[in-house]
Amino acid sequence: MSSNYQVGDQVLLVDSKKRQYLVTLEEGGEFHTHSGVVFHDRIIDMPDGSSVSSTSNSVYLSFRPSMAEYIKKMPRGAQVIYPKDIGAILMIADVFPGAKVFETGVGSGALSMALLRNGANVSGYEIREDFANRARENVNVMLGKEALSNYQVEIKDSYEGISEKNFDRAILDLPKPWLVVPHLTEALSSGGIAVAYTPSIKQAIKFREAIAKNGFSLSETIEVLHRGWHIEGEAVRPDHRMVAHTGFISAGRLLYT
Repeated sequence: MSSNYQVGDQVLLVDSKKRQYLVTLEEGGEFHTHSGVVFHDRIIDMPDGSSVSSTSNSVYLSFRPSMAEYIKKMPRGAQVIYPKDIGAILMIADVFPGAKVFETGVGSGALSMALLRNGANVSGYEIREDFANRARENVNVMLGKEALSNYQVEIKDSYEGISEKNFDRAILDLPKPWLVVPHLTEALSSGGIAVAYTPSIKQAIKFREAIAKNGFSLSETIEVLHRGWHIEGEAVRPDHRMVAHTGFISAGRLLYT
């Protein structure tokens, strides 16, 4: 990747109040704000991390968005799994380069991008074609066309079955993950890890009951709470706000039979 911005690149602009804006650079393009207009041509060919001024002389910092930043700002159809939970899922699922991962409930592709960047080969099921198309587009924008060769999304309902076999990992992000568990006994390799992301504890309980009945062990359920800290010289305190509950992450490992 070129160190300088090019037409078509995603750029994160940050103002003096640390508000962030995601912009796709276009030749002759303009980004309009309450603090004047930022001309894209002023950004194109500048290096990552440069400052740019608007027509009102307001200064914006420019960066290539990290994956976490892109996920928060990217176009979406479905609600996304947020970075704090994605990080935990990657570790709990032990996603490794070359892993064959089944993902159901692809949504807008936030988790897919993290799996692909971790080197996984992802086979996804999604029942809505518009969501599947949005996920592919977000993967393409963030990771490039080469990532799509390791990303197959089919319009299928995982409640009805999983056609492929020998997956190393399975990640379920849909309302009734416990209905998919019986299919995982055939689709997952022994020792494989199944992870479910659920908003409510009742969903997590049903998933845990299902994996217990279908030959899984080492089960666990966690949630991730994200609290920032204000540090300015000797003034140190936790932030007044935090990202608390977003979902439960439950997992288990398939036993050999």
